[in-house]
Amino acid sequence: MQKNEKFRDSIGTIDESGKRNFIHPKKPKGKFYKYRTYVSWVLITFLFVAPFIKIKGNQFLLFNVLERKFHIFGFPFWPQDFHLLVISILLSVVFVILFTVVFGRIFCGWMCPQTIFMEMIFRKVEYLIEGDRSKQIKLDKQPWNAEKIRKKVLKWFVFFLISFLIANVFLAYLIGGDEVLQYAIEGPMAHVGTLIKLLIFTTVFYFVFAWFREQVCIIVCPYGRLQGVLLDNKSINVAYDFVRGENEAGRKKIKKDEDRDALGHGDCIDCKQCVQVCPTGIDIRNGTQLECINCTACIDACDAIMEKTGFEKGLIRYASEDNIEKKEKFKFTARLIAYSGILTILAVVLVTMLFLRNDVEATILRLPGQTFQSTPTTIKNIYTFKLINKTTEEIKNVELKLTSHKGKVVLVGGELTVPKQGLKEGTIFVEIDRKDLNSSKEELEFGVYSGGKLIETTSTNFMGPLKIK
Repeated sequence: MQKNEKFRDSIGTIDESGKRNFIHPKKPKGKFYKYRTYVSWVLITFLFVAPFIKIKGNQFLLFNVLERKFHIFGFPFWPQDFHLLVISILLSVVFVILFTVVFGRIFCGWMCPQTIFMEMIFRKVEYLIEGDRSKQIKLDKQPWNAEKIRKKVLKWFVFFLISFLIANVFLAYLIGGDEVLQYAIEGPMAHVGTLIKLLIFTTVFYFVFAWFREQVCIIVCPYGRLQGVLLDNKSINVAYDFVRGENEAGRKKIKKDEDRDALGHGDCIDCKQCVQVCPTGIDIRNGTQLECINCTACIDACDAIMEKTGFEKGLIRYASEDNIEKKEKFKFTARLIAYSGILTILAVVLVTMLFLRNDVEATILRLPGQTFQSTPTTIKNIYTFKLINKTTEEIKNVELKLTSHKGKVVLVGGELTVPKQGLKEGTIFVEIDRKDLNSSKEELEFGVYSGGKLIETTSTNFMGPLKIK
C-alpha cells in the first residue's frame, strides 16, 4: 500500500487545475460482473413492476405524498400510522449500519439504484454506441465531425428516452400505477401539467446519468463519508492485498524469465487494469477510499491478469485489513452483536405493530366553540367524528355506540358508510342522564360497529355542569 497519502487530498474526478476529469472506465467482464448483472436484472424488473402489482387491491409500493397515501408491501399507511413509518426508517438505518460495519459499501456496488442505472443501463448504451474506453477517449478528443455528431446525438437521444421511462416509473410510485397508465392512454395533451412535471423529472435523471454520473456517489451521497465512521480493520471491503502485491521491493512490470521472488517484488505487475475499469477513477491499491463503491470491477480485471501471468487469483478481493495484514478470519464482535440485537428488537416491534394495527381508525372530538346543552334530566354534547377505512372494501351499516355509559347517540345524516381506502366525517349528538354522570368532565368510550360487529373503539371527554344534582 502506498505510503504517500497525497491522493487523499483530492478526488479522482477533478484534475490538478480543478476542472472536471471525465471518467471513461474500461468495460468490465468477469465472474463478479456477471453476478452483478443478474442481480441488477432482478432489481430493475422489481423497480419497474412494483408500482403495478396489487395485493388485496393495494399497490405493492406507493408513496403518494400529496394525498398522504402510502403502501408498503401492500400494507396501506395513513398519517395516523406515522409511528410505524418512523420505526421502519430506524430499522432501515440500523440495517444499513450493520451491513456497512460487516461488508463496507457493498450496497452501493450491488443494489444502489444510481449504480445499477449508471453501470447496467446507461454505461452499456455508451459502450454499444461509442465503443470501449480507448474509443470513447479518442472520440472525445477528436473534432466535431460527422461521426462524432452522429454518435453523440444518438447516445444523448437514447439517454433521454431512458430517463423519460425512468421518470414515468417514479411517477407511478408517487401517484399510482393505474393513474400513470390512464394518463398514457388519454394522451399527454389531456394532462399538460403532469407532462411538464414529468419532463422536469426526466431532465433531472438525464443530467445525473449523462453528465453528473459518478459525482453523485462521490460528492452528493453521504454514504461514502459515513463508511469512514463505521468501518474498522475487521470490516470486509473490496481490498488490495498489499502484503502479497508489494512484497519487500514493491510492485513492478513483469519481464520474461524474471525471478520476482528473488528480486523481492510482489505479485502486482503494475498493469493499472484495476484503475482503468474503476467507475470512480480511483486506484484501489491506495487502500480504502470514500470514492470506492465496492463494484468488484477491479477484482475481475485483476483476476484476469493474474490468470494470464500465472499468479494466484485474489490479489484484489473481498477482505478485511486484518485478514490481509494479520491473516485473521472474520469474527462476530461485540459491536456487531449490539447492532444485531437492536435490529432484531426493531423488527419484532414493527411486525407486532403491523399485525396489531386496526383496519379502521376512529377519532371523536367535541365540536369546537360549542358548550353542553342541558335539560332538567339530561346533558347533551355535540361531537365531530372521523372514520378512516384502511381496507379495500366499503364498510357499511356503521354505528357508533356508547360502551362506558348509558346514553343515546344520534347520528346526523342517517345511515353511515365508509368508502374503501377513504375517510368519512360527520356529526353526532350524545345525550346522557344527569344521574349517570359523576363529574363535570368524564371520559366516554365508544364502540364502532359494522353489521353488529365491533371493529374499533375510541374515547373522548363529556362535559357537564360543575355541580350535578
